[in-house]
Amino acid sequence: MKRAVVTVIGKDKTGIIAEVARTLADNQANILDVSQTLMDDIFTMSMLVDITDIDAKFTELQTKLTALGAKLSISIQVQREEIFNSISQI
Repeated sequence: MKRAVVTVIGKDKTGIIAEVARTLADNQANILDVSQTLMDDIFTMSMLVDITDIDAKFTELQTKLTALGAKLSISIQVQREEIFNSISQI
């Protein structure tokens, strides 16, 4: 299984989870785990997603999520799990 980590940070507003989940589903990425927190009016979310069956290149998914973040005025980052783990160990 190929997995990726998606992180979302920004001012809270209706529909963030729905929009991110829809973009992932539309690109054949399956959400395995999700954690979200609201700190005052700051929304944070981390997702572990299965990208084994992704129908587009990984970089295309990154581009789509970055564009969604810009549309919603939030930050959305996605990294392959092995890259995320390597960076976390440094």
